[in-house]
Amino acid sequence: MSDNLVIDPQAGLHEFRNLEHQPKNPVVRILAKIISYVFHPLFVPVYIVWLLITLQPYLFSSFSPVQKMLKIIMFFVLYSFFPLVTVLLAKGLGFVESIYLKTQKDRIIPYIVSQIYYFWMCYVLRNQPENPVEIIQLSIAIFLASSAALIINIYMKISMHAIAMGILVTFTGMMAVTQGENYTVYLSVAILVAGLVCTSRLIVSDHTTKEIYAGLFLGACSQVVAIWVNGILP
Repeated sequence: MSDNLVIDPQAGLHEFRNLEHQPKNPVVRILAKIISYVFHPLFVPVYIVWLLITLQPYLFSSFSPVQKMLKIIMFFVLYSFFPLVTVLLAKGLGFVESIYLKTQKDRIIPYIVSQIYYFWMCYVLRNQPENPVEIIQLSIAIFLASSAALIINIYMKISMHAIAMGILVTFTGMMAVTQGENYTVYLSVAILVAGLVCTSRLIVSDHTTKEIYAGLFLGACSQVVAIWVNGILP
């Protein structure tokens, strides 16, 4: 896939990407779009905490059923609802060209504003002693990954889907190490999902393989570093 800069009379200088390699089969493209929407980065943190509450209830033994539901809602509001509203508002005000954030320029404002939500989530979770360390590390990983992605966005349009998958696989892998053999099945599923999502992004988006691999690597590193960061913070 070759990247080129072209001049558009209306849009000015912008990047053109050759998408001739992408499958033209409509069924394949529809399936790829469905996978991309279902495992959108806005939803992955909610899936993780919901599965953690479901599969490892002892981690939330001090939580009542209502408190568990409120925790899931909290993740949805901070990681899904607020970022989505931010993108919609930015589109309505003309700060971004598309809600799909197809250009690096479009991603700047959502990245910056999301930092506020992600930092707030880290702060709240770390100051509530009843929260298990696993979701605290997850929140730190998301903040670190999005912060690094904002910087990397200057040089390339790193895949946010791939970042989320990197965090998902690494988080599940760490749980497999600490929680026993039962998690090896979940780790296999996480790797399968990551493969499907990243392949789907190559099919229906204009991401390069470099941007996909960079996203996976960043997500994985962020989750590992989050453990160290959580350990040194007061």
